[in-house]
Amino acid sequence: MAYRFTRADIAYLGGAAGRAALAEVDRLTLSTASLLGDLERVRREHGDRAAALVETVRLRRRAAAKLAGAQGWLFTDEALQQATPSVVAEHRARRLAGRTVHDLTCSVGAELVALHRVCPAVIGSDLDEVRLAMAAHNLADARNVLLAKADALVPCSTATVVIADPARRADGRRTHDPAKLQPPLPDLLDAYRGRDIAVKCAPGLDFAQFAECEAEVVSLDGAVREACLWSAGLAEPGVTRRATVLRSDGSSRTLTDAAPDEIPERAPGEWIIDPDGAVVRAGLVRHYAAENGLWQLDPRIAYLTGDRVPDGVRGLRILDRLDLREKTLRAELRRRDCGPLEILTRGVDLDPDALRARLKPRGAVSFSLVITRIGRNPTVFLCETPPVR
Repeated sequence: MAYRFTRADIAYLGGAAGRAALAEVDRLTLSTASLLGDLERVRREHGDRAAALVETVRLRRRAAAKLAGAQGWLFTDEALQQATPSVVAEHRARRLAGRTVHDLTCSVGAELVALHRVCPAVIGSDLDEVRLAMAAHNLADARNVLLAKADALVPCSTATVVIADPARRADGRRTHDPAKLQPPLPDLLDAYRGRDIAVKCAPGLDFAQFAECEAEVVSLDGAVREACLWSAGLAEPGVTRRATVLRSDGSSRTLTDAAPDEIPERAPGEWIIDPDGAVVRAGLVRHYAAENGLWQLDPRIAYLTGDRVPDGVRGLRILDRLDLREKTLRAELRRRDCGPLEILTRGVDLDPDALRARLKPRGAVSFSLVITRIGRNPTVFLCETPPVR
């Protein structure tokens, strides 16, 4: 179970003695294998502060891959899990640059760090006093940030924009029900009706319930991270759905439903392209296809095909098309000396790991199987994967 920090812990960890102790603890391995021994050593030297010190160092190490410049931050385990990655927070902040912004669920301040750099004034509020104390530590050098304890459902500022990140767990389980978020999404939108608001939410949300908002789905380095609902005053005119593809190298691409979506119906081309998850979750597969000269393998399936691969995108070159018969697949893979085998599926009820075990690929050559449905027929495409250009 994660350590439960107190305000006394925050005061200690942020002081000179705490900073010196954290530097000592950071020299330890703190791996799964060494943790018990390391913790006992820290207890001998720092007594009842040991758990807070060890937890903080371990959380900072985990944060390095997610949050830029967070080497000296304070977190709780849950707050770090929920924190918006810096690249995503910076993307959202750019849309709000120049505005006064109130983050209604600021937690330890991951969004505030990005916002205060581009906004004249930023307010952060939360009901959790420990997280607010951590946010004050993490933003100690930010002179344009005000922190306050406040209920997100009770408007308490005149900031021109409000943003929120409702907790997506109910009864200990992740939920996609807007009414079970904390605070509930319908209540949040009602509380700030008529004001500009952006709400971070799960990518699996049914965006049709919020037709008055622009729904943006964001991925980072190929993994879908979040969706964000932008109220009408913050949305681009004529846009109701947006896919934003971010990379850690700073590059980005965006696509909206204002783009054309007319594509031909044709037989499979030379390549299969699996669009980025943000494009799929935002319902913009046809728009992406039209932009890149592609078409769908089947009108109901998100796999695309074409005779070229868009720059910077992974493509699977089709070598053969087969029926979904395991005996036939096994024989063909053996004939091609198949070893490492990737199996991608859409539109079929099939466990890729179980199928791979039954096919028993034991050769030396890597291949990919794309298993999908064209019309009513399960179909298998045997593919190779050249390097991304």
